[in-house]
Amino acid sequence: MASLVVGNLDQSIVEALKRRAAVRGRSAEAEHRLILEQVLLHPPKRSFAEVLASMPDVGRDSDFERMKARVV
Repeated sequence: MASLVVGNLDQSIVEALKRRAAVRGRSAEAEHRLILEQVLLHPPKRSFAEVLASMPDVGRDSDFERMKARVV
């Protein structure tokens, strides 16, 4: 297993990590490992509605209307 040292952290971040760990009954180090794992290895999945809402507003609605097939 590798080790990771994170320096130059604002004291408020360290205190928030310790509070979060205490609430969950873990050490600050264990909580830090869990946060890194969740964020980097298990990113949250977006719903289909969120993906649609994030699309830019381009064109007019009529540009995307379905056209009826012609019977020849």
